[in-house]
Amino acid sequence: MTERKVAVITGASSGIGAATARRLARDGFEVVVTARRTDRIEALAKEIAEDGGAVRAYPLDVTDRAAVDAFAAEVGPVHVLVNNAGGAVGAESVEAGDPADWRAMYEVNVIGVLNVTQALLPTLRATGDGTVLVLSSTAAMAAYEGGGGYVAAKHAAHTIAATLRLELVGEPIRVIEIAPGMVKSEGFAVTRFRGDEAKAAAVYAGVADPLSSDDVADTVSWAVTRPAHVNIDLLVVRPRAQAANHKVHREL
Repeated sequence: MTERKVAVITGASSGIGAATARRLARDGFEVVVTARRTDRIEALAKEIAEDGGAVRAYPLDVTDRAAVDAFAAEVGPVHVLVNNAGGAVGAESVEAGDPADWRAMYEVNVIGVLNVTQALLPTLRATGDGTVLVLSSTAAMAAYEGGGGYVAAKHAAHTIAATLRLELVGEPIRVIEIAPGMVKSEGFAVTRFRGDEAKAAAVYAGVADPLSSDDVADTVSWAVTRPAHVNIDLLVVRPRAQAANHKVHREL
């Protein structure tokens, strides 16, 4: 029997992370689901196991380097790392933005990616067939009003992926970046608008089919299951209704 490859997914308690864990488990990976919300990842692990998947749950705050290092020492061999943990806080202008919000976004979207990637690179290298995947955003490609902090953080995440790919060329590790556009995922917009459900709903108003978390998980699955010599450097995925960050067709 072929040994299962192990995939670590950060931020797996909801949305894209949870959908990716379910999908990779169905693909035959042993998935290691991590997030701060212990109850959510334990419930997800139970669901995946009941569906016949191989799964482990680890509570983890990716911004806590000591915790990340302890996790890396315990987890064992890892073949795929999906850096999914992230998020946006606030939609104020640069002039009105709260530095604490910017700092929080930088910590999770950038330092979190750095922490987990650094900690797991030795085991990814040792497997002889490692993949580092960074889930960035189309915000990493273009700025928009009210998005300064998030845009800055995702540009930095994009730069981590691009630089790491250059630095690891010739080694048995792929570096993939997937940049989703408009995704109607659990909690993202609500968190951004500090619990304001009406503002969150307005983001998707009139858009017939924004991307779902499952759509992005399907893209992740495709990218990480290509033959080992095939690297998907950067894949931008948007709903058909979105031609660019600022150009969205709404049926109002």
